[in-house]
Amino acid sequence: MIPPKAALALSPAGFPAGATSALPANLVAFARLLRRAGLPVGPAETLSGAAALEAIGLSDRVQVRAALRATMVHRHEHHLIFNHAFGLFWRDPDAGRHAAAMALMDGFKEPPKPPPASRRLAEAMRGDRPDPPRPREEKEGDQLDVTFTVSDRERLQTLDFEAMSADEIAQAKADIRKLTLPLDERRTRRFRADPAGPVADLRLTVRASLRSGGEILDFARRRRVTRTPPLVVLCDISGSMSRYAQILLHFLHAVTNHRDRVHSFLFGTRLTNVTRQLRHQDPEAAFETVSQIVPDWSGGTRIGESLERFNRLWARRVLGGGAVVLLITDGLDREGAKGLAEATDRLHRSCTRLVWLNPLLRYAGFQPKSQGIRAMLPHVDEFRPVHNLASLRELVAALSDRHAGRGREFPA
Repeated sequence: MIPPKAALALSPAGFPAGATSALPANLVAFARLLRRAGLPVGPAETLSGAAALEAIGLSDRVQVRAALRATMVHRHEHHLIFNHAFGLFWRDPDAGRHAAAMALMDGFKEPPKPPPASRRLAEAMRGDRPDPPRPREEKEGDQLDVTFTVSDRERLQTLDFEAMSADEIAQAKADIRKLTLPLDERRTRRFRADPAGPVADLRLTVRASLRSGGEILDFARRRRVTRTPPLVVLCDISGSMSRYAQILLHFLHAVTNHRDRVHSFLFGTRLTNVTRQLRHQDPEAAFETVSQIVPDWSGGTRIGESLERFNRLWARRVLGGGAVVLLITDGLDREGAKGLAEATDRLHRSCTRLVWLNPLLRYAGFQPKSQGIRAMLPHVDEFRPVHNLASLRELVAALSDRHAGRGREFPA
């Protein structure tokens, strides 16, 4: 990274005289726009961007954008938002003429719906300014029909994570932190001493009678120990799952900090154990440490290889005690179905319950056509969607059901 400098001495190459006098203020405003859009841009990134512009000059717009992106953006998934912000803030004077020419060639087609990144940038450009009030003509006999009105909170429950704006994502993350799994305790093979227990403990009764010369004064009793089963989460962080994985990490953080024996793994092209990092009470600090140890975020996907590695290195450590496994992935594997069926089958036989969470189920016409989905589907106990808050609440209710799963006892 180019070392930051406190002052701006930018070369005015390609710009008229006096054009760079407002550049420092514009660069600070651009950094504030990125920060409002959700990017972690601070004073250090702003100074680094200024130093980069001083080094390369302002003659080439493409080089300016590349320099600012290299110094102000640290994650690959933020590049799309940065490109939209750069196009909106540093407007191209020829963009209007190019857009008009393309409209004439296409016959003035209706513009498509903007992607989520564009909507987030539009909100960031607007800032905190409220929407202007719309004039309303009062008429006699107006009646308000509230039969089909839906509150914003109810709408947020069914809104897809991919279609949420920046404010809606923040609100969804706050709601997700409140989602905790109840202690769905199950019986183990162990017993503990309990004066009101339902089972008489003859061994402890005889041992206690030795204190009174072998005379039995009272019967000792015991009760079977109940304990929550381990919860193991395998989450896909590839490019097609990155937006969902970012939000689901808040759910994993909340569950990890409110439940015993939770193990979390992230996989893309490799498998990473992030259990220790998610146990940090502060979510921002936890996600910062996770980002430092996960090198393959928004990359390719090797589901079969990752599951095989988990079965070989971690299954014996974390799947004891009747563990429940959540497999979060869309099933799109870059290696096809190579070794995927065998790895999923072994994982299914090693746990009490295997739940596959797939965001592709949000489509009504979903069909398991890909090789990876067809290879994994016969070896899972449940196949559920995970694309909005309502699906997460249904998942919590299903995992809290004591009668779900295979229902066998497990050792503590």
